[in-house]
Amino acid sequence: MEGLKAGLRELGLNDGRDVTFDIRFTEGKLNAIPVAAEALVKAGVDLIFTSQEVATIAARDTTEKVPIVFTLVGDPVGAGIVATLARPGGNVTGVSSLQTELIAKRLEVLKTIAPSVRRVWLIYYQIDLGSTPMVSRALEAGQHLKVEVVPKAVADADELKRALREVRREDAILAPEGSNPELTIAIIEQSLALRIPAVFGTALWIGYGGLISYGPDYYAQGVQAAALVAKILRGARPQDLPVEGAEKIDLAVNLKTADLFGLSVPRKILLRADAFRR
Repeated sequence: MEGLKAGLRELGLNDGRDVTFDIRFTEGKLNAIPVAAEALVKAGVDLIFTSQEVATIAARDTTEKVPIVFTLVGDPVGAGIVATLARPGGNVTGVSSLQTELIAKRLEVLKTIAPSVRRVWLIYYQIDLGSTPMVSRALEAGQHLKVEVVPKAVADADELKRALREVRREDAILAPEGSNPELTIAIIEQSLALRIPAVFGTALWIGYGGLISYGPDYYAQGVQAAALVAKILRGARPQDLPVEGAEKIDLAVNLKTADLFGLSVPRKILLRADAFRR
């Protein structure tokens, strides 16, 4: 949201003068999202801005008329949110976080920092429909990198804990972004407890102890989406605005966690990293 506001200011749309925000923060409670979407439509908003796949689908299912601009959706075509990236159709467009496109690079980064890893558990949220093409791409990348990729769909944190009991010390975890932050937090806790390397989709989680991340910056996605929002508020139709891929992709590493795991961060990671946590 802060990125969106900053982006709109740069485009001449100021909060309180040109636009007003009705923010419905659902605190990670997925069952609260459809209720929030319905409330926004009933309030007569001119546009709905969403974060994550579940929120975007809830908004789309609530209204066919109010324009929707999304962020943090891993694969909007795979999730069935838009027909194509070039011509989204309907009332939805936005910024994709490129989960499918970046999955191979995340595996490569993981292997670079932990070269002894031979098996990688790919954890993803069961109801995120856009995860299916991502899993296929990860399996292909695993063959190229000579690592066994084990996809594991989970529904909640309890199911995740049961799944992670199969993870061994010589394994690693791939934690793509999804609609349930509780899963990512649980992966961080397990990774630290068992000294198991894990790679995440955004630098946000490096601040919580995650080892390494490669993916879009949340704030930057908001700034980027502001251009789409401004065009729609000025008369453009969402179906005519192509879905954009996230433009700012960061590599971040937690040096303290690497030291805890006994890993030496390669020079090429240090040189390429956009952020460090010590």
